[in-house]
Amino acid sequence: MPEKRCLLDIQGISKQFSGVTVFSDFDFQVYEGEVHCLCGENGAGKSTFIKILAGAHQRDSGEINIEGNPLQGKLNPALCMKLGIQTIYQEHTLMQNMSVMENLFIGKEVTKRLVLDRRQMYKETLDVLAKIGVTGLDPQIPVRLLGTAQQKFVEIAKAFVQEARVIIMDEPTASFGCHEIEQLMSVIQALKEKGVGIIYISHHLEEVFRIADKVTVIRDGRKIRTYDRTEIDEASIIRDMVGRDASMFYSREAAGIGETVMEVQNLSGGGVKDISFSLRKGEVLGFAGLVGAGRTEMAELLFGKKIPESGEIMISGEKVRFKAPKDAIKAGLCMITEDRQLTGLFTRQKNSLNTILAHSAKFPVRFMHPDRDKETCCEYIEKLKIKCKGPDQQVRFLSGGNQQKVILSKWFHSDGSIYIFDEPTRGVDIGAKEEIYKVMVELCRQGKSIIMISSDMPEVIAMSDRVMVMKDGSILAELSKEDADSETILSYALGGCKI
Repeated sequence: MPEKRCLLDIQGISKQFSGVTVFSDFDFQVYEGEVHCLCGENGAGKSTFIKILAGAHQRDSGEINIEGNPLQGKLNPALCMKLGIQTIYQEHTLMQNMSVMENLFIGKEVTKRLVLDRRQMYKETLDVLAKIGVTGLDPQIPVRLLGTAQQKFVEIAKAFVQEARVIIMDEPTASFGCHEIEQLMSVIQALKEKGVGIIYISHHLEEVFRIADKVTVIRDGRKIRTYDRTEIDEASIIRDMVGRDASMFYSREAAGIGETVMEVQNLSGGGVKDISFSLRKGEVLGFAGLVGAGRTEMAELLFGKKIPESGEIMISGEKVRFKAPKDAIKAGLCMITEDRQLTGLFTRQKNSLNTILAHSAKFPVRFMHPDRDKETCCEYIEKLKIKCKGPDQQVRFLSGGNQQKVILSKWFHSDGSIYIFDEPTRGVDIGAKEEIYKVMVELCRQGKSIIMISSDMPEVIAMSDRVMVMKDGSILAELSKEDADSETILSYALGGCKI
């Protein structure tokens, strides 16, 4: 059997942001007709790797060799296409108002006497789709009318038209059903047979084990190990993905946990399926799971951003039904959101206005007082150590960690009893994380209760009194603090079963 050619050889790639190394001395190879899977926790460095290969980020050091030829200079998206490297992102990148065949042949239009030869493009589109095993798709249909899976297949076909030698697939089955997953597996097999090399990134280990010729585990921006197909073992891969001692991360003394303050029974809607749990006074209830597990959607149901289709929410023994967030705020709920820029802050407004916004949901706007509000803002600037020029500075000029502290000040001022933290330390530095943890501990000491959604495993383990593990919109496990270790949580999150 002839030896396969190495299509992409990466040696010693490193990347820094603001002096912080996020990707270090990374090696990776892709051979023709091979699927090389990349596995790692959220934040392990997979996205940075994709962006370097796609030309969105520039490497600080290291070599990239394309079919044995060293790459000179910097990568950019146009050069990647020319070199035969195509990326299929989680988000759709097709032109929604154009047809399937128009999308496939952007930049490679077929002409006849200087006029688009639509008949030939139609025929070639059918041929390309057939080559990758996709049938029954009308080349003339506008892309916007296609489902998520069909659009993904069109993107793969487009990469094939662009003569891609290496295709990077980033969580391609994130919103697929079983039938679409099976179809994608067939498409990947067809690509392998044509000699295309595939970098496949997925949290779903069952998919990885099914299609991988090799698996590389990445953790904290470093390559841990590459497994050949015959070496692939679920328990070993999970341990390599975790690989950290949560006890070294942060320690928290449990506050006195009291009576039940919230009960959720059989709650469904917005992608959440029949979830039930209770929350007690002074408790941090952690919610772990992978991206797309349904944790944020659950929080939106609890906070009135979405209306449940069925189920009950009880606060202090009384059934409640929130039609909007303002109803939840009046009932004592606060939500520190995952996306500060979109849903947590008015970034073009002053610190002082952001601080009192949640309070205004309880009291009419006419009770706002500019001088008093500035004074309140100054108190929280000092209390939370917010680094800013003062209460009149616009929030958009603050760092991510300080923006998160402004959101915290907003909700502290509302004097709630139940706090929902959705990725509270996402995108903040170590010092800011420490300050946020201290605030959470202080809240519990005051008898407040916290629902904490986090993709940071050590954070979940260190801060939570109990951990709920979610997957595909459902709660798969409830773990005590003693039972909540990285391997157990990740095993449930990945496959729904314990090692």
